[in-house]
Amino acid sequence: MKLGTCQYQHQTYVCIAAGDQVLIPALDPSVEQSPWRDMLTLIERGIDYAAVAANATPFMRVPATAITLLAPIPRPRKNVMCLGLNYLEHAEETANQIGRTGKAPQYPIVFTKCPTSVIGHEAPVPFDPETCSQLDWEVELGVILGKGGKKITRENALAHVFGYTVINDLSARDIQLNHKQYFLGKSIDGGCPMGPWLVTADEITDPQALAISCRVNGVTKQASSTRQMIFDVASIIEWLSRGMTLEAGDVIATGTPSGVGFVREPPEYLQPGDVVECEVQDVGVLRNRIVA
Repeated sequence: MKLGTCQYQHQTYVCIAAGDQVLIPALDPSVEQSPWRDMLTLIERGIDYAAVAANATPFMRVPATAITLLAPIPRPRKNVMCLGLNYLEHAEETANQIGRTGKAPQYPIVFTKCPTSVIGHEAPVPFDPETCSQLDWEVELGVILGKGGKKITRENALAHVFGYTVINDLSARDIQLNHKQYFLGKSIDGGCPMGPWLVTADEITDPQALAISCRVNGVTKQASSTRQMIFDVASIIEWLSRGMTLEAGDVIATGTPSGVGFVREPPEYLQPGDVVECEVQDVGVLRNRIVA
């Protein structure tokens, strides 16, 4: 099932993708309203996919062109948790750029992006050269938890996943270089496009068998597979939950493959007018334009 958060007639709803239409359960008077008005509430309540599918007939259907998709979780309650250097070729290209020998990290490299950086599919990414002139792309598989916990074992970790989405971990490289850390350069406004949909976990047989790619103005910049992750989704959840309690609705960006702009010769950065498409197989294509 593909779930989204949309605006329809100036109201916000959870919607279900249905070809060139969307279903909006909250507009059906026989349906309990609160879970279908807010994605975080729906995630916390859980969802019986079979029951929803069996009872979808009365749900109001509207053309997909009549809605505006927001990020699946427009405002996460907490920072988005991100993995750095989680594909070996990306770790190598980054190390080469700074004159070091690339190798797989022994432990996950974790940083965060603030909730205010999240935007949705087709939302413009603001370009402010006074703040950042070296804006870089990073396609990533996003994981959204449906069940929290602490000290979650790798064997049980995927049972805690509600669904998957696509994230573009946009990075202000000049801010990262100047401040010697990730947070400011990762948290610029519009710096975390997410979407277009949240694909429920039952639709993804193996999160480590998905093609992943990024295109800028139609030109492929990144192309890999999630099987190339150093720490897979289950291991990431295990590591993150070792010392802190994870919660339903937490968002995890699992790292980007090689092909980012700042390591290219010469370096390539996004400019106003550029269109970035981030794609994860069976999850979707996330598209955003850079706008001055």
